[in-house]
Amino acid sequence: MRISDAEVKKIISNPGSSIVDAIEKVAVENIRQQDKQLVKAITQDVMAMQDREEMVAELRAQIAAGLYNPSGEEIVDAMVRRAVADQYKQRD
Repeated sequence: MRISDAEVKKIISNPGSSIVDAIEKVAVENIRQQDKQLVKAITQDVMAMQDREEMVAELRAQIAAGLYNPSGEEIVDAMVRRAVADQYKQRD
């Protein structure tokens, strides 16, 4: 992250401000911008996801027809994702 001289001068021109305050303020603003971009990307991904009801209906139909045969890799992937989600949930 590059902080311009103009940004530093603008922030430290306020009484009681220091260079550290200036750096922290610019860093927070940049992080917030990155957060905004991340939230936007995640929102787009979620909106593009198949509806859960449709996915569940498809899986039920495959199971009923005897066509649902997940690979070992898919099973392990689901187990790992579940374990990570459980750990995250416990932190809240």
